[in-house]
Amino acid sequence: MVHLIEEQQLLTCSVLSGNRNFEARIHPLVHSNFLCSPPLVVAYAIAGTMNIDLMNDSLGSDRDGNQVFLKDIWPSASEVQSVIRDTISPELFNSSYSKIFSGGPSWNSLNASESKLFAWDEASSYIKEPPFFNGMPDTPETLSNINNAAILAIFGDTITTDHISPAGAIPTESPAGQYLQKLGISPEDFNSYGSRRGNHEVMMRGTFANIRLRNHMVDKDGGFTRILQSHKTISIYDAAMLYKKNATPLVVFAGSDYGTGSSRDWAAKGTMLLGVKAVFAKSYERIHRSNLVGMGVLPLQFEDGIDASTLGINGSETITIEGISDDLIPGGKLTVLCKRRDGKMTRSFSALIRLDSAMEVEYYRHGGILHKVLRQALG
Repeated sequence: MVHLIEEQQLLTCSVLSGNRNFEARIHPLVHSNFLCSPPLVVAYAIAGTMNIDLMNDSLGSDRDGNQVFLKDIWPSASEVQSVIRDTISPELFNSSYSKIFSGGPSWNSLNASESKLFAWDEASSYIKEPPFFNGMPDTPETLSNINNAAILAIFGDTITTDHISPAGAIPTESPAGQYLQKLGISPEDFNSYGSRRGNHEVMMRGTFANIRLRNHMVDKDGGFTRILQSHKTISIYDAAMLYKKNATPLVVFAGSDYGTGSSRDWAAKGTMLLGVKAVFAKSYERIHRSNLVGMGVLPLQFEDGIDASTLGINGSETITIEGISDDLIPGGKLTVLCKRRDGKMTRSFSALIRLDSAMEVEYYRHGGILHKVLRQALG
């Protein structure tokens, strides 16, 4: 089926009763996901298509050749209540809760260390010690301008947290898939990004790797970008690592409602680990904006009527953000300078600081909420 979808470029969809309907969330080749009640999922499964009027069209025929309609399979309220009465009882809950602390054989057979420190297993491909505190000084460094940053990506409107940090299947050819194969893990054992969220190496490679993501700096879908020094198109992860090797800070441009969707912490964690220092957007989803602040990434908002398109930004510029200091004012403004590769200034504009409170300024000053909390604990 996968080969058929790819060869014929089919637009496929899913019908589900869960609450995860991001594009490509169920499978990378599934473009759309429709949320329905469980009986409707069954009805569409019987019909085998969404191109049907369930209120009037037949779902199919029974073994005697009679047409079957939605009303024929839909349970009545009395049928539902009857099943509940026959299957749900207080004893079920009392029995389960009485054993809640005893655990099963698998749980009880685990060897737990008595140390208060977690024993990291270097061989594990699921849980690795993250580098969030590597090189962290005892006190926060003085805030300063972001100078000559490269543009990692330019996105449009409604970029979801699943676009930023997918939780579904890990494609074989993706940076995360290549990483796992180098560890000797075969594609059938990849599992998913969500299952490997304890491994920052996987999640960092998965950041901006959704196959439905469109970076306006390149002419193909997926987690790709164009590096500043050439017109070569490479993965966003590989580009970020090249910039990190040269100590080049990164910025991301986006449109409206950036970070909409579930409050996925790795959407902000992965952004920070790639080396992104600031994000420009026309507007933010509330929780993702606050998560960016919590990871030490500066969220900046375009003033009305301005965005990357109106500014003529195409990704070949370097970006300098001036006015960053320890006395940042929540909701204040910073000056942004855009320069071409030849050093000639192309445009300057003001951006709103989306640090919305004095406490968020404090988080940003510490490099994120994790650093602030750890310094408080050590202090």
